[in-house]
Amino acid sequence: MGKNLEITEKLEKYINNFSLKLNPIQQEIIDYNNTLGDVKRMQVATSQCHFLHLIIKTSNIKNVLEIGTFTGLSALSIALALPDDGKLIALDKNNETNKVAINFFKKANLEHKIQTIIKPALDSFDELKNKKFDMIFIDADKMNYKEYYDKSLKLMNKGGLIIVDNVLWHGEVADENNLDKFTVNIKEFNEYVANDKRVEQIIVPLGDGMTVCRIL
Repeated sequence: MGKNLEITEKLEKYINNFSLKLNPIQQEIIDYNNTLGDVKRMQVATSQCHFLHLIIKTSNIKNVLEIGTFTGLSALSIALALPDDGKLIALDKNNETNKVAINFFKKANLEHKIQTIIKPALDSFDELKNKKFDMIFIDADKMNYKEYYDKSLKLMNKGGLIIVDNVLWHGEVADENNLDKFTVNIKEFNEYVANDKRVEQIIVPLGDGMTVCRIL
């Protein structure tokens, strides 16, 4: 059995240099987020942008729901990968960051692919009950992950994908003695998904960890 690599900042930079190249507007969002201080941690990693791109392209995904948009990096990455007739619905409750995201979408000439809904995501599911999605990306408040996940399952096409971010929680999930409420919540969520017979799932160690669930 091969030894797993520790992904250092130097190695991550090397990987990015030999991976897909970012769209100029993706890079603009990253540069903007770097001015925001600690809150920039809400941004997905570059490797995750590339992963979402590849998943959408190879799985012929057309209709996507995103739960948690921040300043728009993951949404833009998804929209760039979608076909011309693809559609992304992006849910976020923060009006200010949503304005920033929309400006980036317009700059990239992709606003025709992206519909934003500004309200708590759990309040939006009733409006979406008659829609079906090929992929749902969950990256919002962690305490509601189980509710987002269960409600998302009702909106999925068979064989579709639910992708959930931050499931390794900075590595804290592996610490049995960590009783922080957010860490415990993520641990319980991971266990719930692992035992869910409605899906088959893996955890991919990109960024802060992504669970990829295929609907059976």
